[in-house]
Amino acid sequence: MPSLLSSAIAHPARNQHVLLLQSSSAQTCLPVLREVVKQAVERARETTVLFSFLYPPSSFIDDVSPAHPDRVLVVDRTDKIPGYDGELDAKGHVAASLRSALLEPLRSAPAGALNVVIDSVDTLLSDIGSVSEAARLLSEFLSIVLERGGTSRLILHALAPCPILPILTQTRFSSSLTHLIAHPTALLTHLASAYLTPPPPLSAPEKFWSVFIPISERHYESERLVFGPGGEGSGLQEFAVEVLVRGGADSSGRRRGVERVFEGWSPSLGGPCELRELDSLKVLWSKKPASELPSAPDPTQNLSFNLNLTPEQQRSRAQVPLPYAHEGKTTAQAPSPAAILYDPDSADDLDDDDPDEDLDI
Repeated sequence: MPSLLSSAIAHPARNQHVLLLQSSSAQTCLPVLREVVKQAVERARETTVLFSFLYPPSSFIDDVSPAHPDRVLVVDRTDKIPGYDGELDAKGHVAASLRSALLEPLRSAPAGALNVVIDSVDTLLSDIGSVSEAARLLSEFLSIVLERGGTSRLILHALAPCPILPILTQTRFSSSLTHLIAHPTALLTHLASAYLTPPPPLSAPEKFWSVFIPISERHYESERLVFGPGGEGSGLQEFAVEVLVRGGADSSGRRRGVERVFEGWSPSLGGPCELRELDSLKVLWSKKPASELPSAPDPTQNLSFNLNLTPEQQRSRAQVPLPYAHEGKTTAQAPSPAAILYDPDSADDLDDDDPDEDLDI
């Protein structure tokens, strides 16, 4: 059975029309995006429209040999600067002119399933200059994708933190969503050592996610682990991928709520893999349980004097009564009848005679 990450890349479901890939300054998700574009182009079941806002198109399709070149359309906007390239409407608005220029390739694409790839949502947001306008434009992209049906997908890549990310993950934007978030492996080793919470199955999933999610949302934590003292920098090619799938149906056709798992990505292993296969995380699975750890060295060995007791000394020591052994314990006694005991004081004037003896009572 293919993993969720492999399915999201190579086997898009008919009920999953939004694929959101999330990078951060500590870990990029671009290798996954390149693989998604490569698989889509080689599959040739859908027409792929690639919008390049930040990265050159050659970084995605140069090494790909499409089966049908006419099904690949590239819109290169890396050399377009809003306000300086003449893309203004009659009222001088950049957003309206940019919206028209981006929607035209989609409307003129060949009939059939359609993949719309945007390599940098945050750059698109910067070009438009308005979160609401950018969200509106992406909603129109999604409407076109939904009209095409089948395995059509809107594939978005964003660099967190980005103000439009919370909008894209809401059910109001799309009821179904496949969200791939790249994390440095240093974050998982930090959780295992500092919080004693390694990733599942080494710990309970409920416990792990309750610790991991709040820390992962604080992006400066990952940046400190990667770029701070003792960090390895951003040179590692392998990383962990948090896969969140919402809505749609599973392989058996049952309705699926939200499924969240952790998988690995390693170029040396061909892309998707299990976490235990990542070289930087093998130490988590190689730790032996306490029962298998070597016993501590005996401090009484190799001394110039003897600290051990002979059998006779041990017997004598065991027979010594300990003065504090029974401290605080009460001995069992028979209960005595209640009585008032009074010790007269020297100043008391006591008369043994009855003061009322002259009365006939």
